[in-house]
Amino acid sequence: MNATHRPPVTVTVNETSYRWPLRPVVVVCIDGGDPRYLRRYLAEGAVPHIAHFISQGFAGVAEGSMPSFTCPNNMSMITGTPTSKHGISGNFYLDTATWQPVVMTGPELLRGDTVIARFAAAGAKVVSITAKDKLRRQLAKGLDVSQGHVSFSSEFADKCTMAENGIENVIEWLGMGKPGMYSMELSLFVLEAGLKLLRERRPDLLFLSLTDFVQHKWAPEEADARRFYERLDDLFGRLAAEDITLALTADHGMSDKSNAAGEPNVIWLQDVLDARFGKDQTIVICPITDAFVAHHGALGGFVRVWSRGKVTARQIIEHIGGVDGIELALDKATACRMFDMPMDREADVAVVAREDTCIGASAKDHDLSGLKGHRLRTHGGVSEAKVPFILSRPLNDAYKAKAASTPLKSWQIFDYAINGTV
Repeated sequence: MNATHRPPVTVTVNETSYRWPLRPVVVVCIDGGDPRYLRRYLAEGAVPHIAHFISQGFAGVAEGSMPSFTCPNNMSMITGTPTSKHGISGNFYLDTATWQPVVMTGPELLRGDTVIARFAAAGAKVVSITAKDKLRRQLAKGLDVSQGHVSFSSEFADKCTMAENGIENVIEWLGMGKPGMYSMELSLFVLEAGLKLLRERRPDLLFLSLTDFVQHKWAPEEADARRFYERLDDLFGRLAAEDITLALTADHGMSDKSNAAGEPNVIWLQDVLDARFGKDQTIVICPITDAFVAHHGALGGFVRVWSRGKVTARQIIEHIGGVDGIELALDKATACRMFDMPMDREADVAVVAREDTCIGASAKDHDLSGLKGHRLRTHGGVSEAKVPFILSRPLNDAYKAKAASTPLKSWQIFDYAINGTV
């Protein structure tokens, strides 16, 4: 901000007014950060900085957006709205004109503005760093990096350019090797880069989004998961020491969905529907699917079912509603009303799995080889929609009252961090 440009008193983003930040605000999305990890490590004394934030700042458990997947929840956080407003309700939806799935990672599909882009337009300096590049373009929608802003992923840290990312030579600049896609370092790279940018440029807003490799692979009681959270805690402590407001939340939780033998506890829903209604009468879309299925084999706790016209939503619901492991089978209107999702991108039937179960399409379409040697841990349902909501600074009186009177939503994280802290 130059001396002749005074910041505005407030910036309005998607009908929410934000005051100008009192100090840099850093929002971290701990991908897969199920509250069970923190409960365990707090009890063990393994995460002292997070414990300090909880005792001296604010902490609660918030409701995340449904389905409890990465893309919908990151977009909810960055826009400050539920999925019904921003429109990103999974990694895929079905175009019924072509009967082809449409990847939902393009910025043109994101409705409304992002918090960081609107603040950037008002004169703030902003940073967005993600682990996986699939999020980067939507998170940076409307952001002109030529104005000193930064947006990149650790996945493609070795390919950054000034024109595309607002930064270059990231590997050399940070002094860390390029992390592997299936490693905890992919997330740690994001935080180390955010910390260095904070020290060198002191931007006004930073959004740092991690990856859930660790939580997919290891349960809270396993040593590697504990080690990851200890390293996160160290970085959070170093970030907070820079006189900022640090906000921690997650896009979704994580549940064990394997049976007693250690095999995935799966309902192959397309096979179930084909056996009842015939092949090509329905289409099951698994909106968890992305390029990195070794985490989860494209199996999650939420799927969508479209009918090609002969089978009604009621027939589908009546047939699968009693299948063991299915928690909810809802028609479009009910699902959108219950979970605040966009009607035009919802299926005829939305299906939610029980906590210990996952849902796939057809068994032949899922490659589970990446799960060998590990229990399937995944997400997507209501059982994984509870997430931590932690601020390093205490709330002001108005937001204390708000938190006490209305349910916490993870998409409010920028609102609470900017408007709600002292």
